[in-house]
Amino acid sequence: MFLSTYENRLDKKGRVSVPASFRSYLSNLGYNGIVCYPSFNNQTIEAWPQDRIEKISNAIDSLNPFEEKRDFFATSILSESISLQFDSEGRISLTAKLLKHAKIRNSMLFVGQGKTFQIWEPTNFEKFKSNARKKANLNRASLKWEQQLNK
Repeated sequence: MFLSTYENRLDKKGRVSVPASFRSYLSNLGYNGIVCYPSFNNQTIEAWPQDRIEKISNAIDSLNPFEEKRDFFATSILSESISLQFDSEGRISLTAKLLKHAKIRNSMLFVGQGKTFQIWEPTNFEKFKSNARKKANLNRASLKWEQQLNK
């Protein structure tokens, strides 16, 4: 899983090192890269393993091909997605479009989200995190644990 938060900086060539634990998780899944797209929920970059993008693509394909919602999702996610491969040192080159969307200039946070992660401009993430903690507290009763029977 993608856990924790790590801060890294763009190098002079516009590359950034993906945290080693994130790369290790992806490698265990058989991937040497990540698929990124601009979030339509927040000013962040969504970063997903290939299988998760395929899963969302399948969910989009399950919609009626003539329904507007299908086009909205395909345009907002799939048409904006880019596959980024790790170089020999575990770095990726984020596009100018992705960096602009997230308002990242130099420093960025890699934020674990379990099966995916996000890439944030640090100040924007701190604002989001503060609000997210308040809302998580208000909605904590809606998070349910699966009941497991002991045999």
